[in-house]
Amino acid sequence: MALRNIENALPISQERPKKLAKLSKQPEICLNDENNTVAVPESTVEYVASENLKPIQDPESSVKRLVEELASKDWIKVCESLNNTRRFAIHHSSLLLPILEKLIVVMVKAMKNPRSALCKTSIMTCSDIFNAYGEKLLEGPHLKSMDDLLLQLLMKASQDKKFVCEEADKALNTMVNSVARLPLLSKLQTYVRHSNPRVRAKAAVSTSNCVSKMELNEMEEFGMVLLAQMAADLLSDKLPEAREAARSMVNSVFQKFTWNAEEEDEEGSKQEAWQKFCEKNVTGLNVQAMIKIVSSQ
Repeated sequence: MALRNIENALPISQERPKKLAKLSKQPEICLNDENNTVAVPESTVEYVASENLKPIQDPESSVKRLVEELASKDWIKVCESLNNTRRFAIHHSSLLLPILEKLIVVMVKAMKNPRSALCKTSIMTCSDIFNAYGEKLLEGPHLKSMDDLLLQLLMKASQDKKFVCEEADKALNTMVNSVARLPLLSKLQTYVRHSNPRVRAKAAVSTSNCVSKMELNEMEEFGMVLLAQMAADLLSDKLPEAREAARSMVNSVFQKFTWNAEEEDEEGSKQEAWQKFCEKNVTGLNVQAMIKIVSSQ
């Protein structure tokens, strides 16, 4: 019997492709430089507390390079430049005034960046800018860029990344404590009606904090009726954070509204005056809600 060729006798087994090992996700971001691509982990960014930032050596010459350094395509260098901006704001604030508008534009751009480390550093810069310049920020030249900045802060305070959200909340609180209340309240008024409920809630909290610090004459100048209507609208908001802020606003407005109540039967006259005020200026079920809030205190 003829022997079969051994090559035909054995079945040919196909070799299975080897599985590639899965790559673990690292918190790294690729930087494009002119010659190479370098991966840099976000953990390399240091978040420095304001009190630990030192003055800049030779600030007069350094400030001339600041805007150019902030325009770098290397996000690590931008973070470093933002920290230098903070040092200027804290220790050499007068030197930043001529370029303040450009700095605000840079901070807004950095907050929109998907890199959380860059976003947080920019938000920290906002807090130091608020502390340094306060009321100047809502003067003519900076109004448009401040609108953009305020919206970004509200959006970042509304997002899910906790460490960014918490930093944005701190910046909003610093803003309320530093910036002139009447022009700030005019800007916040837009955002308490924002279509995004989380942005609306954060705007409501900032508005409530702002109203709680107002004197009677400031409320009267802004409009006591307008404040009451803003609070009334928020009482039925979707989110509890907004509703709680609204209740706080109602109490703040009530305290100032009844400031001059007669000493005789003081509590009764306060409640009666408040009820008449609400019935005249607030509509729907919110009237009874506003009366009930102050009567339960």
